[in-house]
Amino acid sequence: MKFDLTVAMRERAGKGAARSMRRAGKIPAVLYGQGDCLLLTAKPDELTKILKSHAGSTALISLTVEGAKSGQNRTALLRDYQVDPVTGAVLHADFFEISMTKPIRVKVPIKVTGSLPVGVKEGGVLHHNMRDVHIECLPAVLPDHVEVDASALTIGTGIHVKEMGALEGVRFLDEPEQMVVSVAAPMTDAKLEALLSGTPGAAGEPEVVAKGKEASAGAEGADAAKAGAAAKAGAAAPAGDAKGGDKKEAEKKK
Repeated sequence: MKFDLTVAMRERAGKGAARSMRRAGKIPAVLYGQGDCLLLTAKPDELTKILKSHAGSTALISLTVEGAKSGQNRTALLRDYQVDPVTGAVLHADFFEISMTKPIRVKVPIKVTGSLPVGVKEGGVLHHNMRDVHIECLPAVLPDHVEVDASALTIGTGIHVKEMGALEGVRFLDEPEQMVVSVAAPMTDAKLEALLSGTPGAAGEPEVVAKGKEASAGAEGADAAKAGAAAKAGAAAPAGDAKGGDKKEAEKKK
């Protein structure tokens, strides 16, 4: 999908200048990618229209730059943007200028098509393992999204990147073995109940901890017993020495 957007050059930069532009009903923006960097302003309504389109960041934007000394007409992608977390208003936009004769690398959304998968009808659960795919192509053939037909999937099967339908002029850059969409077996009632009650983890781990405490207590008891025995032996030895000394002293007196 392609959009037309008219932007204007600006000279001032910085947070203060950006706030002034927003109060004046303009959105500060930047255009970069082909050697030069242009400071721009855009109209909120036109930019919001692009952001709300289903194409999103994959849309080609034909920029008309008012006030530019050269190259008033540029082609770009909306690379990044910032929004106010409270009001949702667009605060800033970054445009990446592209050449129509050079391949670009972008991520496009994955759209699951077809009827309800066979495995889902049998009770399975459909998993979207990937939400977008990384591709390389010329801007002229850039798709808004990549379609994947999952209607034939049964339980325990899926579609990998290498099994996605080929698109003319488009090369997939993700790992071929990466799973795109799959149908998993339904969870049994027993497993669900065990997970909800926390029995496997909650019961097993404290038991180990308890055993560890018992073992530690046993070891401490053994150490205490050894210490007590050593103390008694130490106390007995001096007593014996004292008696022996008294006996020798008595013999000398005799």
